[in-house]
Amino acid sequence: MEKNVGGFDRTWRLAGGALLAIIGVAALVGVVSIGTVLPVLLVVFGVVFFATGVLQKCVLNRLVGLDTYRGEEAETDRMDEVSTDRPS
Repeated sequence: MEKNVGGFDRTWRLAGGALLAIIGVAALVGVVSIGTVLPVLLVVFGVVFFATGVLQKCVLNRLVGLDTYRGEEAETDRMDEVSTDRPS
């Protein structure tokens, strides 16, 4: 599977996933009291979001046709073309 997570989408997944996992673990050890099922879900979703941010691959993005990684490649390619076309 090709990379399809980049830019703000990747940043959100890394930061948000870590935050969800930390809150879930804090609730599981008793620092925060929010029940028992919710902390487990927070940890699971946090780990999944963080992993998709690190790997830059998301099955759900592929299924709906969302590709935030391509924008980064296209921008880089376009900038390289512009810089090579200009005379020195």
